[in-house]
Amino acid sequence: MKVNWKPGTMIYPLPAVMISCDSKPEEYNIITASWVGTICTNPPMCYISIRPERHSYPVLVKNMEFVINLTTEALAYQTDWCGVNSGKDHNKFAAMGLTPGKSSIVSAPTIEECPLCIECRVKEVLALGSHDMFIADVVNVQADDQYLDPGTGAFDMQRAGLLAYSHGKYYSLGEIIGTFGWSVKKKK
Repeated sequence: MKVNWKPGTMIYPLPAVMISCDSKPEEYNIITASWVGTICTNPPMCYISIRPERHSYPVLVKNMEFVINLTTEALAYQTDWCGVNSGKDHNKFAAMGLTPGKSSIVSAPTIEECPLCIECRVKEVLALGSHDMFIADVVNVQADDQYLDPGTGAFDMQRAGLLAYSHGKYYSLGEIIGTFGWSVKKKK
């Protein structure tokens, strides 16, 4: 039997990402978020949802650019720390020993320790209630070549050890149980 709950955001798991923002090295900041996702592939677009009272919110509005940095199991502590501490009180890059990298297109830094960095330019900000949604074009992706399959060039998420977030807890992704289309693939 299923029990009815009040409406809520129970779409889990989600990626746990660190979003880097600002254009001046002395003001670089990191905000941890899991309310991020794909909007479409052509053109490539994504979104992040941020509360207006967060320290990074006016930075995002001012610069209209950010980088979504995928995190790993090895970065779980830094990811959580950057989410519970404010950039108004800490230089998060320095405090967590993270390295700001050079983006190819946007002015916001990448996080060098992250295996995949998605450079984004904001198209629109939608005020939706508790969070505002930043709808962005993906203008470049930087991938750590140690996680690229030498045969196909595909990014190996399993080897990268990406981090997921679900209802207040961080998780590793686990084992691969199938690939797209495996349910209808003809048996030999």
